[in-house]
Amino acid sequence: MIDSPDVTQFAVSRQFETRLFIDGEFKASSDGSTFDTVNPATGEVLAYVSHASLDDVNHAVACARRAFEHGPWRRMSPKERKRVLLSFAELIERHSTELAVLESLDNGKPVRDALANDLPGTVELLRWAAEATDKIYDQVTPTSGDIVSMVIREPIGVVAAVIPWNFPLEIMAVKVGPALAAGNSLIIKPAEQTSLSLLRVASLANEAGLPPGVLNILPGFGETTGQYLGRHQDVDCLSFTGSTEVGRFFLKYAAESNLKRVFLELGGKSPVIVMDDVTDFEAVAEQVANGVLYSQGQVCSSGSRLLVHKAVKGRMLSAIERVFRRWTVGDPLAPSTRMGAMISEGHMKRVLSYVELGKKEGATLFMGGAQVLAETGGSFLEPTVFADVRNSMRIAREEIFGPVLSVIDFETVEEAIEIANDTNYGLASSLYTNDLNIAHKVSRAIRAGTVSVNCFSEGDQAVPFGGFKQSGFGGREKSLAAHDIYTQPKAIWMQLR
Repeated sequence: MIDSPDVTQFAVSRQFETRLFIDGEFKASSDGSTFDTVNPATGEVLAYVSHASLDDVNHAVACARRAFEHGPWRRMSPKERKRVLLSFAELIERHSTELAVLESLDNGKPVRDALANDLPGTVELLRWAAEATDKIYDQVTPTSGDIVSMVIREPIGVVAAVIPWNFPLEIMAVKVGPALAAGNSLIIKPAEQTSLSLLRVASLANEAGLPPGVLNILPGFGETTGQYLGRHQDVDCLSFTGSTEVGRFFLKYAAESNLKRVFLELGGKSPVIVMDDVTDFEAVAEQVANGVLYSQGQVCSSGSRLLVHKAVKGRMLSAIERVFRRWTVGDPLAPSTRMGAMISEGHMKRVLSYVELGKKEGATLFMGGAQVLAETGGSFLEPTVFADVRNSMRIAREEIFGPVLSVIDFETVEEAIEIANDTNYGLASSLYTNDLNIAHKVSRAIRAGTVSVNCFSEGDQAVPFGGFKQSGFGGREKSLAAHDIYTQPKAIWMQLR
């Protein structure tokens, strides 16, 4: 599919929508300000995107409020909202190639990944949430015969969603689906690095029949547009995916404004445990590679800490070296590319600074650790592995958000559990073992929102996703649990005469 003429056509045509999307219309920012969005694979400016000012945020919130209070969306029957959301998903699927190319150009990820994973995932997330719209029931509570007591779900109101740059479309869908299914109005602030695909999707929302004001897209920076939304007195809920550091700001903004509901899906330093009963090291290494190299390691659930039993450490490292060398780094639009560009030159330099830090801390640089393809003008890093890492080192404790694996050895199951849990994070984890008893024991003991056994996985749309400790706050995304974020229960107590 990535060899099709469509990919080349969309990559060359470069017809980008760059304006704000408010109340069903595209418009320039009120003060005319813009910012540039750069292709990470070439360093060239793709487009100049409108920057949402405070006036623009106020206008978008007012339109979203009007749509919520007086528009038809939340008054539609659940099956009518489902129909519109399914149409929205179908239109995204129909434009998958175009959207995948936009994601690749703006983000630097291989277009093969966007086509094979990001776009199908986006469509599935929207469809799953849409299908749930008319299948979530209210309750009648047990009371005496002269009382009718009901607990109903109501949409929370105006929702703001702040989206990261690593998976713009999929993370948009994981928030749009349940928020709109419930009848809310929504304002999305994409990351300033990756606004183009979401602005294209806005036109598809119009085509699908979403009423004006129900979905709004406001590109801008976190410290401006994002903060305006976080502090806004008329935003009822803010949903954020990104770093733990930035997530703390939104809790602060809510506390200092209207105590809006805040949901945070944050960072991770996920452990991957390999026990000494493993025999197929090549298969495990393939899973480890998927966990730490996919999307250039820029994944919150990345399996960046590899905990290996000392008895199999040598064989595991040999398999990792063989597999990691097959992850070719190159042009994101080329069919053979497994790893594309880092999101920006600044982020690449940040990851490289951790490589230098690891060396200073005394870890052994087993492979990689350098920029490659510098002549392209892009920000490319090779797969990197540190051996002889202690869990107290910063490279084992801080989220690097790049293709850097820290290998830590252990001798007992108890030690592996202790190391795995010795972190401020608790988003995801993986365990590789052929012993069913160990699988159950360790799965129960690990303090993380997701534990994968003999695979690297976040589950599917029916499985809740979120973290323990500083990896999350306020609920879970995906599954029916996500609908709890964007609704609020109301008790109705009726005395019968």
